[in-house]
Amino acid sequence: MSPLEPSSGSPLARTAQSDAMPLPEEWSAKRVSVVLPTYNELDNLPIILEELLSLPLPNLKIFVIDDNSPDGTGELADKLAGERNAHGPERVVVIHRPGKEGLGRAYVDGMSRALEDGAEYIVQMDSDMSHDPKHIPEMLGTLLSTGAGVVIGSRYTVSGSLDASWGPHRKLLSAWANFYVHLILGLHVRDVTAGYKLWRRDALIKIDLPSVRSSGYSFQVEMNYRALLQGCKILEVPIHFTERQHGKSKMALSTQLESAFVPIRLRMRRGQVQSGR
Repeated sequence: MSPLEPSSGSPLARTAQSDAMPLPEEWSAKRVSVVLPTYNELDNLPIILEELLSLPLPNLKIFVIDDNSPDGTGELADKLAGERNAHGPERVVVIHRPGKEGLGRAYVDGMSRALEDGAEYIVQMDSDMSHDPKHIPEMLGTLLSTGAGVVIGSRYTVSGSLDASWGPHRKLLSAWANFYVHLILGLHVRDVTAGYKLWRRDALIKIDLPSVRSSGYSFQVEMNYRALLQGCKILEVPIHFTERQHGKSKMALSTQLESAFVPIRLRMRRGQVQSGR
């Protein structure tokens, strides 16, 4: 049996299946693609792939975007994709990039590929186990029942929560980032830096992905702002944000500086951003 095929003895797969919100068959059959950027996620990748593929979404497809990980994540992704795809329709696609070009560029590349592939709905999420896949059916159901353009898995909406390991300094930094972005851009979103989102296809087309400039974590803010300017309905559903169990966080100083500058740039270039320039 492939390591990506959930067995009765797999607690991870069993949890993903039992906790996921049940959807009407018409909704669960939608073509959902998950964009999963990776860089040195050797330990996390097999687990997150198994959890995603065990969801009650038979047409879900995963795009792994690897930035030439030194730990061999890209090679493992190829191996796991080959094993999974050999026994049925292609459900795991691996895109190799020559090196680190930033989280935002990885998402743009992966989302663009998913759109070309015909995806109706596109999920963006971390590959480090911070975002539990069980929320995807709920996010899809919320989007389909409300006509929203994007649904955010939010740490800060009612009933959302953070891992207990987050200390006061990290909580304060996150709260400040949200306040700072709200102050400059006026986004009516509680979790403006969230990286767990489900997009409607036409919302991403309106945003004009090729013109998105942010390369780091500020990509999340730029995408929210572009969605707002295009009149997309933005909703949030509560999630529990889990701290990574394997590997290290990758927030470089240059990324932090970009995150501080991008909201100002977006506000100054509002007209150009709105027109996709």
